[in-house]
Amino acid sequence: MVLSIGQKANRSITLTADHVKSFAALSGDYNPLHFDESFVSKTKFKRLVVQGGLTTGLLHALVAMDMPGPGTVFLSQDWKFTAPVFIGDTITAEAEIMSLHDKKPVTQLKIKVTRQDGEIVLEGEAWCYTFSGDK
Repeated sequence: MVLSIGQKANRSITLTADHVKSFAALSGDYNPLHFDESFVSKTKFKRLVVQGGLTTGLLHALVAMDMPGPGTVFLSQDWKFTAPVFIGDTITAEAEIMSLHDKKPVTQLKIKVTRQDGEIVLEGEAWCYTFSGDK
């Protein structure tokens, strides 16, 4: 794939209680904000939220599979969570190429994740490196 400044890609997922359970089994994150409706009802969230790792996981899939594409890994990330993602929400991750290194397969991305209602739930930037498979 030939990359260019301003190029964008996006990827969406609807997050379910099964995703939350699977992520907890993998990560050990059993925070009551994700599982205990009585607990979360007493917080500003009022309903169960998904782990932040599920939100950022969509970004990993986006850069590894869509843009820059296969062989890509994150070098660094600088983003912030701006709103919760609730079980049942559909989120869309978007990356936009801000710069391309002229001698290395390094890409700077502007990152944004939104809920189905249009609210931004995460924003920031990331740097990626793309391995070509050549030695």
